[in-house]
Amino acid sequence: MLYFHGFALKGEEIFFKEELIESDFCVAGFSYGAQKAFEYVYKSTERIDRLILLSPAFFQNHKKSFIRTQLRYYKADEKAYTEQFLKNVAYPSTINLYDYLNTGTVEALEALLSYVWDLEKILELIDRGVTIEVFMGEKDKIVDAKKSLEFFSKLTTVYMFKELGHLLK
Repeated sequence: MLYFHGFALKGEEIFFKEELIESDFCVAGFSYGAQKAFEYVYKSTERIDRLILLSPAFFQNHKKSFIRTQLRYYKADEKAYTEQFLKNVAYPSTINLYDYLNTGTVEALEALLSYVWDLEKILELIDRGVTIEVFMGEKDKIVDAKKSLEFFSKLTTVYMFKELGHLLK
């Protein structure tokens, strides 16, 4: 299985053992990594049977001012922004994600926040026979879980966990 990491993270896939499938024909990604995994599968000419999107980063319902504000906060104090980000990713659990911290960049954050999930691309993958599964937590503090559910549930299988957050814990 090919796995794509979330923004400013590495090794966090250990939290998703129950959702991931060990297969040469499976691609998965968490949050920002879900965006990267999706684009990888879309552009791939190799056989891929399953795409697993774990708490896919979904910000297309936000105004441009939201993106500008996030980027301004990140540029002003990267350390404080990252600390709060990790707490929000882990919420409602108290898991300390510092051991999984990887250097993020303002460019990656901007790409993450500006990404638009393309309905036509999703439908094309489904037509190619790729099974897409989306896993989300209702108590997500990173994305609007209701808006994500509204978008993805029209297209594919979505698992919404009531008492879990972005990390699905």
